[in-house]
Amino acid sequence: MAKPRTTYVCNECGGESSQWYGQCPSCKSWNSLEEQLVTHSAALPSRGLQSSHRGNGKSAGKAPQPRASLTFPQIIDGQEERWFSGYGELDRVLGGGVVPGSLVLIGGDPGIGKSTLLLQVANQMSQNYRVLYVCGEESGKQVKLRASRLGVGITQDVNSELPLLEGEADETKSPTTNPTEEENEKAPRRPPVDGANLYVLAETDLEEILKELESLKPNLAVIDSIQTVYFPNLTSAAGSVAQVRECTSALMKVAKGADITLLIVGHVTKEGAIAGPKVLEHLVDTVLYFEGDRFASHRLLRSVKNRFGATHEIGIFEMIHQGLREVPNPSELFMGNRDEAAPGTAMVVACEGTRPIVVELQALVSPTSYPSPRRSTTGVDYNRLQQILAVLEKRVGIPLSKLDAYVASAGGLNVAEPAVDLGIAIAVVASFRDRIVDPGTVLIGEVGLGGQVRAVSQMELRLKEAAKLGFKRAIVPKGQKFPELDLEIIQVSKVIDAIVAAIPAQPREDEDEFSPYDEIEAAILDD
Repeated sequence: MAKPRTTYVCNECGGESSQWYGQCPSCKSWNSLEEQLVTHSAALPSRGLQSSHRGNGKSAGKAPQPRASLTFPQIIDGQEERWFSGYGELDRVLGGGVVPGSLVLIGGDPGIGKSTLLLQVANQMSQNYRVLYVCGEESGKQVKLRASRLGVGITQDVNSELPLLEGEADETKSPTTNPTEEENEKAPRRPPVDGANLYVLAETDLEEILKELESLKPNLAVIDSIQTVYFPNLTSAAGSVAQVRECTSALMKVAKGADITLLIVGHVTKEGAIAGPKVLEHLVDTVLYFEGDRFASHRLLRSVKNRFGATHEIGIFEMIHQGLREVPNPSELFMGNRDEAAPGTAMVVACEGTRPIVVELQALVSPTSYPSPRRSTTGVDYNRLQQILAVLEKRVGIPLSKLDAYVASAGGLNVAEPAVDLGIAIAVVASFRDRIVDPGTVLIGEVGLGGQVRAVSQMELRLKEAAKLGFKRAIVPKGQKFPELDLEIIQVSKVIDAIVAAIPAQPREDEDEFSPYDEIEAAILDD
């Protein structure tokens, strides 16, 4: 019998070493090597593959025949069935719905709402499918307490406080106390949920979880979270590289064999990446990130890997007291108040995947009190702002090197694509000149280093979204084709042309008042 052998695996990068070191030889992290027992497996027979392919490539015996492999014409075509999760935003990110037998990994910061989202999805899908919710971070009572707040798994009976539906009588009260038709219309509609197909398992032992999956045979299983699940045969602690890798592999084998859809919650590191080995993201079919500001109400669900659909799609939710609610029209959330326009604001149309979103950009330019002016951004790329400020100073003549500049997007939405460059430039100039850009105008275009306004992709989608929301004008790059819309199209080729079109000359109330910006303003209009 072979002597047992141990190896040392790094918790940070997964690198292996034959002996223990204080510092990992691969990633140079300290005290990250853990001892693990190596299991020996029997060697596979060679079956004489080398001898059969020698010579001129022709076998001496009969012609080679495939055992299990198929050619493309032999594979039966068929459209993949998808399940609706009950939330259109999640189905959009997944590419049209949940694919049976797939593995979906959802990561996000603590407290962002991952467990809330999956519990609501499990409740919706339990209306048509058998669902198992495995909670490794909470007990069953804690999950039920959270579910009661969200309205999940509630059974309507005589003791429930759910409002009666129209035409339904309350048998526990006299007929005179039954609600009238008018009271029924005012009562909030909350359909009863029996929760008969939603099962909860508070367990972290992998073997017990696998036994429950084989016994219950659910259509959908939620693992919350993979970092709490452990395999007893491994000596490392739960959440280590070896534990996460082995537990995910075992769950994947059971899910693929029994056609069980798995939704797995993954913790993230302080850098924002999913904790554990990188192989975790390679094993699953889809990787989703649930992100957002904990002090804001909206949450973004973003796809970064999807074997069954497009990536970089987003779904938008709003956190309320009863849980997460879908935001079908996100442009209204990020547009701000168009009725009270303020100086230094501009409307842009950003695209997240195939979804156009109208976002309000806000800029503030003010004299600096320090030798080096300050630049600050929220939702906008910092380096992109620096580049646009340099173009405005060099090509337009605005002395921004002596002014502080602050740029933010309404709602904190991250708009880092080049198509919002023109909106940033116009917002900065409008704040510098203390002017108001027409609230009915949207700006779309990339700003080049020479002061040009360059073409962007998905222009038709952006303009249709702007027209649908009631905008009247669009300042866009010159030379692109545009659809027939109820929208005035103003084509520009330089930033200076866009400034003149977006910020027309406005007379001052006091003509004798002198402003240090008058000379620059006159130079801009003269050009």
